[in-house]
Amino acid sequence: MDRLIRGARWVFAFGAGLSMALVFIIIFVNSLRRYAVGRSVPWGEELPIYLTIYGVMFGLALAYLGDNHIRFTVVSDMLPKRLRHWFFVAADAVGVATGIALAYAGHVFALRRGDVASSGLKSTADALAQGTGIEALTWLGKVGPYQYAIAFGGALLAIAAALKLMQRLSGRDAEV
Repeated sequence: MDRLIRGARWVFAFGAGLSMALVFIIIFVNSLRRYAVGRSVPWGEELPIYLTIYGVMFGLALAYLGDNHIRFTVVSDMLPKRLRHWFFVAADAVGVATGIALAYAGHVFALRRGDVASSGLKSTADALAQGTGIEALTWLGKVGPYQYAIAFGGALLAIAAALKLMQRLSGRDAEV
């Protein structure tokens, strides 16, 4: 169980860190290009926004799994230790349900509006598809892959909450 949680933390931290690094690199290169050449990269304005959303979703799961998330403790701090434990178990169960609902809602949202062209990425995705001969790459020029960040984040939340729930039920969690 501990190895699984450590692995999940590593994946969540790597995803959040990679997203932040990519956002920084894209904005940095785009800024340098804007000042040196006078033009931005076509996808340099829009892609960092989408990457940030994915990074936030990874960070949300990491914070939940580590019990480092924001919580209102007015009620829980007044509870006896044993009752507080079961209060957090119930909160984890609600977290699993919320993550599943968010994943489903994000999936439905992306299906309904996923074919809308992403103005800043369409030309680059079309050129990439044409250059490689892989027509499926045109999907990167639509908002669907980026709207799936909500579904992805919901799934990550459900996984993190389920792992935290199992950890609490096994009695291996640290006192919060």
